Amino acid sequence: MSNNWQYHIFKLASRFVCLLPRSAILSVGKILGCIYYRVAAKQRERALRQIRERLGLTATAAEMTIKNSFIKLAQMFLEVLYSPALTKDKLETYVTIENKHYLTEALSEQKGIVFVTGHLGNWEWFGAALAMAGFPVTDIVKRQPNDQHTRLLNEYRQLFGIEVYASGTSEIIGAAKALKKGKLLAFFADGDAGNEGVFVEFLGKPASTHLGPAIFARKFKSPVVPGFITRNPDGTHRIIIGPPFYFEDTGNSEADLYKFTERITRIIEEAVKANPDEWVWFKKRWNTEVKAP
Repeated sequence: MSNNWQYHIFKLASRFVCLLPRSAILSVGKILGCIYYRVAAKQRERALRQIRERLGLTATAAEMTIKNSFIKLAQMFLEVLYSPALTKDKLETYVTIENKHYLTEALSEQKGIVFVTGHLGNWEWFGAALAMAGFPVTDIVKRQPNDQHTRLLNEYRQLFGIEVYASGTSEIIGAAKALKKGKLLAFFADGDAGNEGVFVEFLGKPASTHLGPAIFARKFKSPVVPGFITRNPDGTHRIIIGPPFYFEDTGNSEADLYKFTERITRIIEEAVKANPDEWVWFKKRWNTEVKAP
């Protein structure tokens, strides 16, 4: 049975949210986040368990951090629904970008940019802000469990001029061509890579990690630029771009790819440690088990 009706429900909700003032979106998001924290028992318990194991927090500190993360996720959800109402001026008011010169300088090399980030903050507005600022953004995205959710997200991404390529499909060829044309190709480097990944320690525990950013950086000799978005206390957002770095080829392909992937993972790890309530702690990051030798 078709679930197109879900897409239309999302669109209807989006039209309603677009009519709300910014303060109402944040306030309603806080209420929804608190409800989400209470009713999503499996996600809440997984998040609490993982943050305590990986960061060593007390039960009280873990609960406070995870509750805040659920609130921020709910606020992000409403902000995504608000995306059609965003103008360039509004987005510049809601999102500031620090160190844009790193991107400008890296693009001037005309080898594209392998951009690495993670699921911290409002990553959807992250891409939108970069695209609205004039950067040629392309995304490798993972398909959502709900096709209609994927449809809506891709539609809104394309509103801002973002090119979207689905991971694990033949669309990766298009992503490679975009990078070759000198565009910014974004990778979310904090997801479980399943049996295709390599095991790199993340927050003190081996996690299956994608080699994609390292492979693209090596093949196209593209600069790698890290960046993250976090939420300010007033509800606005701050994007921080890091300095570019480059793949180091010593001739040992397997070791070089691993070492570079490990370097990227350390950057993601430090961002999570610095902003623990911005990350999605119920992600099944350590879902793939290390195989016995």
